[in-house]
Amino acid sequence: MIWYILIIGILLPQSLAHPGFFTSIGQMTDLIHTEKDLVTSLKDYIKAEEDKLEQIKKWAEKLDRLTSTATKDPEGFVGHPVNAFKLMKRLNTEWSELENLVLKDMSDGFISNLTIQRQYFPNDEDQVGAAKALLRLQDTYNLDTDTISKGNLPGVKHKSFLTAEDCFELGKVAYTEADYYHTELWMEQALRQLDEGEISTIDKVSVLDYLSYAVYQQGDLDKALLLTKKLLELDPEHQRANGNLKYFEYIMAKEKDVNKSASDDQSDQKTTPKKKGVAVDYLPERQKYEMLCRGEGIKMTPRRQKKLFCRYHDGNRNPKFILAPAKQEDEWDKPRIIRFHDIISDAEIEIVKDLAKPRLSRATVHDPETGKLTTAQYRVSKSAWLSGYENPVVSRINMRIQDLTGLDVSTAEELQKDEPDAFKELGTGNRIATWLFYMSDVSAGGATVFPEVGASVWPKKGTAVFWYNLFASGEGDYSTRHAACPVLVGNKWVSNKWLHERGQEFRRPCTLSELE
Repeated sequence: MIWYILIIGILLPQSLAHPGFFTSIGQMTDLIHTEKDLVTSLKDYIKAEEDKLEQIKKWAEKLDRLTSTATKDPEGFVGHPVNAFKLMKRLNTEWSELENLVLKDMSDGFISNLTIQRQYFPNDEDQVGAAKALLRLQDTYNLDTDTISKGNLPGVKHKSFLTAEDCFELGKVAYTEADYYHTELWMEQALRQLDEGEISTIDKVSVLDYLSYAVYQQGDLDKALLLTKKLLELDPEHQRANGNLKYFEYIMAKEKDVNKSASDDQSDQKTTPKKKGVAVDYLPERQKYEMLCRGEGIKMTPRRQKKLFCRYHDGNRNPKFILAPAKQEDEWDKPRIIRFHDIISDAEIEIVKDLAKPRLSRATVHDPETGKLTTAQYRVSKSAWLSGYENPVVSRINMRIQDLTGLDVSTAEELQKDEPDAFKELGTGNRIATWLFYMSDVSAGGATVFPEVGASVWPKKGTAVFWYNLFASGEGDYSTRHAACPVLVGNKWVSNKWLHERGQEFRRPCTLSELE
């Protein structure tokens, strides 16, 4: 069995929202085609309105010429019996026809199509999830708001810009989450773009309203006061700003009167809000993880680097690889992580992706509080499980892994297990080793990192990496704890093959030392 995971980039990569969030690249591309269809429908509607207006315009021009002539000599004009007849006909019949034309609704086709397509649209929660994903990418890859707003991301093919209104919306999402740090960053970006003369549907007053409060919540009272005064210069009658101004001035006056014996820190704690603490889901190793995702903090020394080699591997004289050995490269020494190059063909990748796409579902994580598997904001990949009997290509890939690792794949995971006791039900022991195929190149981001040892492994299409999760003694090797970095630009297809303890007794004998 092989597990195929699809991990999406901004948009999304990557973040958040409900289980129906648009994390699949297939779903996202479907939305692109949906929008294209709507644009075509909209253009048809515009053409219909233009044709209608053209008819009305021609009618108006004809009547303008006719009435101009008639009004010069009304009695002489109607004295002609044909003119008299046609005047009666126009006013009784033709003006009614014109009225019907003017009242004719040309939008029926477009509105009908829009109504049908709307059922596939993302909702508010999806939009918020996409915004949170962007904020996560901003933190992980240490990007400033101007870089993101101008679309200056590495490896981009289709450059896109954020408007002041877009920046304002990102700031509002952060504000709703009481994330005043990001609120300040994005409101300041929106304000900069407005100051530069960008035409927008939002105004500086709205931006300054959010910005001043976000700054205040982070403890910078002087800046909050300055921003509030700037807001009132634009809108002297702004009720909330006037109230905040009085409150800020009161606090500052109170600070000046504080007993000199009291320390500045104690004074600040009594009179100003504390800075926002770490997120609820913050992990102690998050900083290390994010540095590794950026390619920073890698702990490979030149001396150790010299001991890493490339070689041809024949799978211990396996007949399949004697004449065409696999290309092997050392990625890391401890734990030993090996990369196999050109180990899966483009044709095989496409077959596996086609098999997996129809059954992709949101990946889950283990909740330590409930003991159950659940979706998580920080993991928005989609996964599907494929068994060897489903397709000869999957079976062939399974055997290739067995031939190259020397491990028995018959006890590997064959079915997706959504319950916490999955390993117990399999009865095949713990996961002894991991084989990870990279089935796509990634423009930026998407590394697999090992925070315990400071290692980063980057995606390369057609390659696979392999490592042991357990020592030969059966004890867990905690240095192999790993995590996937969010995709910054592009999308990422990977597949995992988890091999289990049972069946490996003679293929990887147990040692006497616990850590060998």
